[in-house]
Amino acid sequence: MMDYASMQFAPTEVPVEHHSHGGWEPYVDNGGTSLAIAGKDFVIVAADARQSDGYSINSRYDPKAFVLSNQTVIATTGYAADAKRLVEVMEQNAQTYFHKHDRAMGTTAMAQLMSNTLYYKRFFPYYVFPILAGLDKEGNGAVFSYDPVGNMERVVYLACGSASALVQPFLDNQVGGANQRGHEGGFLDRATARKIAIDAFTSATERDIHTGDWLDLFTIDRTGIHREKRELKHD
Repeated sequence: MMDYASMQFAPTEVPVEHHSHGGWEPYVDNGGTSLAIAGKDFVIVAADARQSDGYSINSRYDPKAFVLSNQTVIATTGYAADAKRLVEVMEQNAQTYFHKHDRAMGTTAMAQLMSNTLYYKRFFPYYVFPILAGLDKEGNGAVFSYDPVGNMERVVYLACGSASALVQPFLDNQVGGANQRGHEGGFLDRATARKIAIDAFTSATERDIHTGDWLDLFTIDRTGIHREKRELKHD
């Protein structure tokens, strides 16, 4: 026979074992650095190829710069998986445009497409800091900077990534002429811009453990895109 008196003191809740779960983090910063320098009739784009996660090196050659058309290059830093997906989306849209209009998309149009693509993903954005560079309709060098939600700005030079705090002041001084007496301004010549880009990465690899191994260097001009691969510091 059931003892109703004892039921009054029975626990109303069954104890449940609690499990602790680590927080899910959808983004990872895989390090690396990229830069672009615009000239009067050319653009230099450079990016290292090291992919890392903290103090671990995942790959010593995982490119961050990609050709989108015969006059446009995109360089990426941030989360490598998001960067690759963003490049895929841009390539697909560029191919669709080519098949519809029987001509390649120009750099300025590509820059606006990039802004739109990032904005559409603003509620779960790509963790990418891209630089899009190429020649505009007048044949002048153009560099476009973005934040992860698509805000866009055209600049003359830019550095992004883990060593940007080191490289950007160097570009401000050498390209922008900041704190230089007698600097007349204007665009750099191609040889000087290329040398500054290489020197920037040579210095960055000495101070930033997430930048190194290999450098992909692109020169964009009226004749097309010229690619060069250089060795950087490996430790």
